[in-house]
Amino acid sequence: MVKSNKSKAHIRYRTADNTIVPGVTTVLGLLNKPALVPWANKLGLQGIDVGKYVDDKASIGTLGHAIVTDKLMGLETDTGDYSKNQIDLAENCALSFWEWEKENHIEDVYFCERSLVSEAHCFGGTLDIYAKVNGRKEIIDLKTGNNLYPEHGYQLAALRKLLEENGYHVDATRIINIPRSESESFLQKVMTTHENDTGWEIFKHLLAIYQLKKDGTNQ
Repeated sequence: MVKSNKSKAHIRYRTADNTIVPGVTTVLGLLNKPALVPWANKLGLQGIDVGKYVDDKASIGTLGHAIVTDKLMGLETDTGDYSKNQIDLAENCALSFWEWEKENHIEDVYFCERSLVSEAHCFGGTLDIYAKVNGRKEIIDLKTGNNLYPEHGYQLAALRKLLEENGYHVDATRIINIPRSESESFLQKVMTTHENDTGWEIFKHLLAIYQLKKDGTNQ
């Protein structure tokens, strides 16, 4: 089995004329996240280094994503950069996905971890999974955490537009939260047409704000 070779470097999205454009997650970073402040304060009071904690959880999530998407593409995941605890928890993520997959027929996997750019709207994004599931062509976005949040839907709406602009048909969009431990829950949400349309409008406004702020800084 061929080993995957996933670069951990930050992805630079560029249009056809080589202009650097923001990624979906960068644009969504403009949103205020009020729950983060009390959460970080709680960890601090417990004597936990917030930065190290976040980095560790992010690494587990990254590896969990990779284990799932690599297997779907027939690749072997390289776990050499991870600790045993991180590998164990990442495998928990993958097990949750395979339990879901038992009840949802993945007929064909078109691609995983594909980066695309919108020439029309000047932004980029990376899709986790684009596959035919239960007879429908779906985008599946994998999350690892304690909950699903509105911005996850906005992200998915933007990824849908990216895919469609690049010539791919999308019947449905789905978010799946694959837990790292027993303290987290398996969650999934299939977005409605209204949620996708609203999410895209919200994302477009955030993208406009991002560009205005960038233009103002560069003057």
